[in-house]
Amino acid sequence: MEAHMDVSWNMEDEYEKFVRRMNPPRVVIDNESCESATVIRVDSANKHGILLEVVQVLTDLNLVITKAYISSDGSWFMDVFNVTDRERKKVKDENVLDCIRKYLGADSSVTAAIRRSIGIQPSSEYTSIELTGTDRPGLLSEICAVLANLKCNVVNAEVWTHNSRAAAVMHVTDQATNLPITDPQRLSKVKELLRNVLKGNHKSRGASTAVSLGHTHTERRLHQMMFADRDYERGERASSDDQLRPQVTVTDCTDKDYSVVTIRCKDRPKLLFDTVCTLTDMQYVVFHANVDAERPEAYQEYYIRHIDGSPVNSEAERRRVIQCLEAAIERRVSEGLKLELCTNDRVGLLSDVTRIFRENSLSVTRAEVTTKGGNAINTFYVCDASGLPVDSKRIDAVRLLIGQTILKVKDSSAYSSSPPQESGTRFLFGNLFKSKSLCNFGLVRPYS
Repeated sequence: MEAHMDVSWNMEDEYEKFVRRMNPPRVVIDNESCESATVIRVDSANKHGILLEVVQVLTDLNLVITKAYISSDGSWFMDVFNVTDRERKKVKDENVLDCIRKYLGADSSVTAAIRRSIGIQPSSEYTSIELTGTDRPGLLSEICAVLANLKCNVVNAEVWTHNSRAAAVMHVTDQATNLPITDPQRLSKVKELLRNVLKGNHKSRGASTAVSLGHTHTERRLHQMMFADRDYERGERASSDDQLRPQVTVTDCTDKDYSVVTIRCKDRPKLLFDTVCTLTDMQYVVFHANVDAERPEAYQEYYIRHIDGSPVNSEAERRRVIQCLEAAIERRVSEGLKLELCTNDRVGLLSDVTRIFRENSLSVTRAEVTTKGGNAINTFYVCDASGLPVDSKRIDAVRLLIGQTILKVKDSSAYSSSPPQESGTRFLFGNLFKSKSLCNFGLVRPYS
């Protein structure tokens, strides 16, 4: 059976290579025709999921898509993207432009890259742990404590929470060797203990853990995991929340037998990636699309059919499409105060930081953990245990414990507190956290 799968996979791979040789993708990068953005045109043979592949490449390069025109009727796929860099300026960096040509052009390895992103290729750097369960205050702290006790060092992690559900992708290594953890008995113990933590006292919704040596595209997997966990199912919401909810409609286009999905919501980076992920996971094909994100409010319009060729043809299906797209947009809209921790990385760092948060009644709603060159840049979004904004005095107390220069409040007009002076007695972790600024390390993290 395994040999048959390998043969089928190789045949498919060779067929795709043949199609690409006969119809190589064409990428044109234009920095002249538009005053405010770089225009990228992509033409290639059409296949299901190609739109997601292209958007994923542009998003992973930290480009902001301000406009997009998409057409994929028949056997050909044609896209036009207006993109900027993180500063909303034209893309002039030759390294970035070369990456666009490399990953989307005639000699691109998009297919191989996407296969790696869903776990086909093994990683030689870490073991990947995927977690889903019921969210609760202190959950991340408990997870990190279990991993620390099992001598697992977290090198990268991303945690999302939405609608009382939590999902995480964590990359860990063995504390003693800094290598991936491969022992089956040890991995089984990790899965068992983490599953027990995720279950907690909630028996109505399940918890799941998975470990692998596969290299995964973290944000892609988080969308898939939360979709599979049905985080789009919600109870009654307050009227104030309704005003903040994305406006999603699904209507019929009878002339062409399409369904038309329109989305209006506050603009933010990676919005297009999030919505295209969900449409792809729900097995819908985007035939045409128009995206405009040049104003504070983003507008997206998709002409879709199910992969079997049918439009949305029932009220229940219509409601499900709306709910799933709302959830895809809301997952990345982080509620709470944004904190950024910058320091030298060390074993147990994440466990110590999240324990301090828990002991001071801070609940983490979203987290991004990265390490590079022995340094850690961790971003946390926190609220209090009831989901309400955190009092500035409590944040000051936590920053005193960890270090004012190590833990900083980012992008919050609501937080206004003059930093108190640190003292040797209050700076409890002075020997553990070295207050060395990372501004000179040249680390650039993805933004969202």
